[in-house]
Amino acid sequence: MSFWSSKRVVITGGSGFLGSFVVDALSKRNPAAILVPRSAVYDLRQFNAVQQLLADTKPDIIIHLAALVGGIGANKERPAEFLYDNLMMGVQLFHEAYRGGVEKFVTAGTVCEYPKFTPVPFKEDDLWNGYPEETNAPYGIAKKALLVQGETYRQQYGFNSIHILPTNLYGPRDNFNLRTSHVIPALIRKCVEAKERGDDHIMVWGTGSATREFLYVEDAAEGILQAAEHYNESRPVNLGSGMEISIRHLAELIVELTDFKGDLRWDSDKPDGQPRRALDTERARTTFGFVAETDFREGLRRTIDWYLTNRAEIEQA
Repeated sequence: MSFWSSKRVVITGGSGFLGSFVVDALSKRNPAAILVPRSAVYDLRQFNAVQQLLADTKPDIIIHLAALVGGIGANKERPAEFLYDNLMMGVQLFHEAYRGGVEKFVTAGTVCEYPKFTPVPFKEDDLWNGYPEETNAPYGIAKKALLVQGETYRQQYGFNSIHILPTNLYGPRDNFNLRTSHVIPALIRKCVEAKERGDDHIMVWGTGSATREFLYVEDAAEGILQAAEHYNESRPVNLGSGMEISIRHLAELIVELTDFKGDLRWDSDKPDGQPRRALDTERARTTFGFVAETDFREGLRRTIDWYLTNRAEIEQA
């Protein structure tokens, strides 16, 4: 707690999915101030807005979570936006934070930075052994630029930044818009709506053979704050649960938990994305003591319950 007591902390993206849980977890640590810039006031793609944000907030620590994110479909439809927006939001803010004397800059990267064919479990040292999976490469490369920026600014200027690589996140407050959501909220919504309509099946993208690792969002928030407190190196660090599951098994589990009685039909004309994805989490455990705590089935139950409670508001958005 004493680490945070005198700190003014800016959390970009603090009103978003992951960011809102980081704000909640940080509030319990009683920092001097938690400052959450809104994009309507500070468009971080604009250089003047970045300068104004730093002048207005005078942060000691920046936790940079703001990002344009989405599933495979959104990434395929808008690859230029995923590259440009994420690159501009990060690189300019990072540079001005260094120039403004910010003590520490925490960047949330992405598992999409890894090469398409990375040996499983993904080790941080394998990040540069190939090109990312094509459907999300622009997003991954934009985030990867912040890793390089952190390494070079530490080398040349001694600037303290860290780069965290969360695996796929899930949990309450996620995005359930079927056009832009990731796989877990999309499957939950499809199953719930199909059950209500009495449909005999739902369609699922791909073949179901791809695998993913999922991290409950509250665990991710704790991991990011533990890293901010204890980690002071530019080497990237995976943040995951250590559990790999196929998309087919995931879909079957969500069917079970939502009590949908229909079948799963697979649209093999749609891409699977990266063939396998699971992280080596040893560096996070040994360097700042992070171990994910939430059981996957329990995390899914909480996510489904939250969606059912908040459906009306979600569907009006």
